[in-house]
Amino acid sequence: MNEETFNLSIRKFLKMVGVKSQHEIEQAVAAAIASGAIAGTETLAVTMSLEIATLQLKVRFDGDISLQ
Repeated sequence: MNEETFNLSIRKFLKMVGVKSQHEIEQAVAAAIASGAIAGTETLAVTMSLEIATLQLKVRFDGDISLQ
């Protein structure tokens, strides 16, 4: 295994996930505010899951997103 190639590949994947996740969250929040489902001042509980089936890896990350 080439460590440098592996690390660059992971970074590229995580960057793509981060950018796409942020875009999806921003769109969902804007739609929820527009529909009146939320006020836009909440703190939202968030769960992100990572799964690599071949490695039998399942990891869950929990956190909060503040809209204030």
